[in-house]
Amino acid sequence: MSTRSSSRAARTEHRCTECGWSTPRWVGRCGQCQAWGSLTEAAAGGPAATAHRSLGVPAPAAPLRPARRASEVVTGGTVRRTPTGLAEVDRVVGGGLVPGQVLLLAGEPGAGKSTLLLAVADAVAAAAGPGAVVLYVSAEESVEQIAVRARRTGARSEALLLADDTDLGAVLGHVEQLRTSGEHLALLVVDSVQTVSSAEVEGRPGGVSQVMAVASALTRLAKERSLPVCLVGQVTKETTVAGPRSLEHLVDTTLTLEGDRHSTLRLLRAVKNRYGPADEVACFEQTDTGLREVPDPSALFRGTRDAPVPGTCTTVTVEGRRALLAEVQALVSPTQAPVPRRAVSGLDTARTAMLTAVTERHAGVKLHQQELYAATVGGMRINDPGADLAVCLSIASAARQVPMPADVAAVGEVTLSGDVRPVPALAARIAEAVRLGHTRLLVPTGTAERLDARTRAAAQLEEVSSLSEAAVRVLPA
Repeated sequence: MSTRSSSRAARTEHRCTECGWSTPRWVGRCGQCQAWGSLTEAAAGGPAATAHRSLGVPAPAAPLRPARRASEVVTGGTVRRTPTGLAEVDRVVGGGLVPGQVLLLAGEPGAGKSTLLLAVADAVAAAAGPGAVVLYVSAEESVEQIAVRARRTGARSEALLLADDTDLGAVLGHVEQLRTSGEHLALLVVDSVQTVSSAEVEGRPGGVSQVMAVASALTRLAKERSLPVCLVGQVTKETTVAGPRSLEHLVDTTLTLEGDRHSTLRLLRAVKNRYGPADEVACFEQTDTGLREVPDPSALFRGTRDAPVPGTCTTVTVEGRRALLAEVQALVSPTQAPVPRRAVSGLDTARTAMLTAVTERHAGVKLHQQELYAATVGGMRINDPGADLAVCLSIASAARQVPMPADVAAVGEVTLSGDVRPVPALAARIAEAVRLGHTRLLVPTGTAERLDARTRAAAQLEEVSSLSEAAVRVLPA
């Protein structure tokens, strides 16, 4: 072991935040209380600190800044935000980037994370004032490769600077060089946080210690300079952010970019947001020239046909705070197999199996000798219980070979007893359905009482209390 490594090991230790157990090296699981991911790096103390650790209590230390009364803290009033140049991104993050905000964008490989942040960097650079620049640092691609993508997507602002470095010191050096030269850094983008490493920290790039050291250093930089920082995060096979879970706690905002590999649709979802709503969703379409904003995504999720066909039903689902019109399709086919096949795409498999059983029991259809295929249109993924009624009616429509009327949309949660229950955001769902021409709506009992007079007048509401009643209304035997 080198002299620097041995001296660092003597100065630091890793301590469990749950029970106070300490060890010279980081391990994933506490050796005393068996808690996972609870060890944090701390300076090794003397006898007093050891005595406190034995009791699970840290040694007292003088605070760097004394506590202040809340009434005496002077703030700047409303938060000043920097628009990203993309309306959909601004809506997800709460209106723009806040000074000192650290944003983490995660997603599967090929989802378009780098393309989206490059577009944001170019838009911020184009809107920045004189003497302001945006720095995009990539630890995965060379400057030439980034420039190829920039030309393809139209990112050509003169205030956009590109760099390719994998060392944290070099990244911080770029920022310091811009400061000393008198240029104002409006935004820093680092792609990605798992591929940047520090020579002062042990461990491989992407390891727990390296990721936390890099993220902590960039977070301190953001807070000290009031600099918005955007980080790209890689994901694991389970679609969670790679690295320690505390990485998501460290940043201010966590966004995920989701999308099927075989579909051009991409959903930008806010998972955590200290400066805005944490349940917003934006839609993008991946094209040859980058990600294109989709301000009205309902058109992507609907089928277009001249006449209604059996096995289809329109519903209105809610993604974040946005109501989206979607079409659910089902196909029922006879089979001689002893175990009929059930295939689902875009819907929750377990919930669809449950709704299939409910439909067979309460809608009067027989499916035990039928193969069943259920899917959504446009590659949309629906986990909203408000689509239950549409799933059941599409299955019943396919089984009976009776098409539903084209102007009908169904909204409601279906229980195991066949009851149709209300769901959140009914007013927004109904307004979206009416906007797109669906004036006849199957809704749970009591919906009209929750709507204002204008919404009630615009739609023809047919309240149903059970699945069997809904099937009788739109699927005559």
